[in-house]
Formats: sequence, structure tokens, C-alpha cells
Amino acid sequence: MISGNTPPVGGQPPVSTSGNTRTGRPRRTLDLPDDLADEHRAFGEKLAASTDLGTATRDKYRRNAAHFLAWLAQAREAGALDGDPLCDAAARDWAVRDYRRTLKNTRTARGTHLSAATINNRLAAIDAFFALRGSGRPDVVREHLARPSAPRALEARAKLRFLRTVARDASARDRVICHLAYYTGLRIAEIVALDAADIRLSARRGSVRVRGKGRLGGKDRTVPLHAEARASLELLLDELGRPAAGPLVRNRDGQALSTRAANAVVCELGSAAGIGPGDDGEAFGPHVLRHTFGTDLVRGCGDLAKEPVDLVTVAELMGHADINTTRRYALPTEADKAAALEVLTVDR
Repeated sequence: MISGNTPPVGGQPPVSTSGNTRTGRPRRTLDLPDDLADEHRAFGEKLAASTDLGTATRDKYRRNAAHFLAWLAQAREAGALDGDPLCDAAARDWAVRDYRRTLKNTRTARGTHLSAATINNRLAAIDAFFALRGSGRPDVVREHLARPSAPRALEARAKLRFLRTVARDASARDRVICHLAYYTGLRIAEIVALDAADIRLSARRGSVRVRGKGRLGGKDRTVPLHAEARASLELLLDELGRPAAGPLVRNRDGQALSTRAANAVVCELGSAAGIGPGDDGEAFGPHVLRHTFGTDLVRGCGDLAKEPVDLVTVAELMGHADINTTRRYALPTEADKAAALEVLTVDR
């Protein structure tokens, strides 16, 4: 079997570059042997046809499966496989266990090891790969996840600094992206999927219809609009000529803005506001604004809520299928734990 320290298979998978016809920049593609490239292509087709997963999740599964297949190609070339993982169940389990060991020894660009959650996400994609090809799920132990804590949310001063930067520097479109992320808690993929017809505005009220996650649409929800989000939407709709339909958040060609481009908008404004990675290295992005929305509601702080909002209501607003996901916003942060210790009696 493969050692986790085997150099030929422990690094990044081989890549080739080809031009990106839309941007002109090189595009990295995994260089797979023909048989494994066919396996990956078939996986993508089955994934799209047989599962009810969001677009981002399907893309992540395809990328992670490609990474595993590239590793498998290197291991096969090095003669480091015990049997054929695509034909033999025992060889499948051994190969995936060796791949897991390789992931545990892999370091990121920052020099840190991959997190347990990242490794488990890779293994989940491999589960789907083997299951959809009819080979059965590999018998591999998952990484132990640390006890969950509250998701990262902006503290009051950083949040105010970000909102002021948005008001000063952002275009009408970019302001809508940021305000929908914070004032309505929408996911970035939900924001770029919005149609002008999904927005309902009146003199004092407003709402946005949000399409559910998943290939089959999932459960739609309607989220009321905060006054700041309403004002931003009014400006953008005026700029667009008050269309009855069509993408709400558009690129230069008038098409729906990509998730990646919308994410970059929020990250750049965060950088301009001096907001960097969290203490654990987590980068700032639209997901942090969504977490801030949930945290402010559950804890009853900021402009969104003057007192705590019940978890069921917050779950409905955020589109959580499981209320335990919403409950995370009520968990203590590391700062909360440290502050709690400060109240202990000291005898001097």
C-alpha cells in the first residue's frame, strides 16, 4: 500500500493549461489518463442526473473526484496500488485509505495541514464517485471534527467599517450584493440567481423571493427586505431601467454575474475596509456577512434585531433545512469564552 509520505503521489496532481476563451487567462485542467478521464466524465453526468445537489456542491464533488483520480493515476504509474480500485472492493478501500493518509500529510500554501472538514469533504466526493459507478462506498474512517463553535461573524466596529466602505465605494450593483448578503442573509449563489421579477417593493415594505437550493429547485422562501436593502435595490432597478424580468445582478454583457465574480466584489470591499482573515485563518467573504446576519438575529444585536429572534424564525429566513444549523449561531465564540472567565473572583 501507499505510504502517506510517498513523494510521487503526495503532492498536487499534474495539470495542463489551456486558454480560457472568456477571460484570456490560462485555465488549469487536470491531466488524466484516458480511462480515468472517461470515469470522471461519466461521474459528472451521473452526478447531474441522479442527485439533488446545489450547483456549487456538484462542482466541488467533480473537482474533488478529479483530484483523487489524478492521485490514483500517479499511484498506478508508481506501482503503489494493491489491486485495481475500480474493480476490486478491497483494493478500493485500501486506495482511499492511502489517499486519506496523503491528504493528512498535505500542507496548504500557508504551510498548514488540511482541516478535518476539508478531508471529509474530499472523502464525501469519493463516496459519491464510487456509489454512482455502482462500486459501493469505500470503508474509510472519517476525520474527527472538533466540537462546533459559532461561525465567524463581524464584530460591531468591523461591521460598521465595512458598511461605510460599501456606501462610499461600491457601485449600485455591488452595494446590492453586499446588502442582500448582510441584511437578508442570502447565500452568494442565491443572490446571483435572483431575477428582477423576484423583487417586490412598495413605499414602506419589500420582499425577495429566493429560489431553493438543489438541482430540482428545493424549497423557495420569501425574505422581507430591510430598509437599507430596499434603498439599494431601488437604485439598482432605476439604473437597469426598471426591467420586469431578467438577471438582477448583471455583468458587463447583461448576463447574470457569476458566483466567483460576486464573491470577489465582497472580498475586495472587505479588503478596502481593512477586514482580513479570522484568527483561524478563515478568509473574509460573503459567507461571513451571512453568518453576521444569523448571529445578529439570534443574539439580538446590531441594527437587525433589538432582542433575540427565535431559532425557528431565523432558520426560515436563512433557508436552513435543519434547525441545528441555525443553533450554531447561539454557540459561544472564543471571545465569549474568554470574556466569561474574566468575571471569576480574584483574591489579591
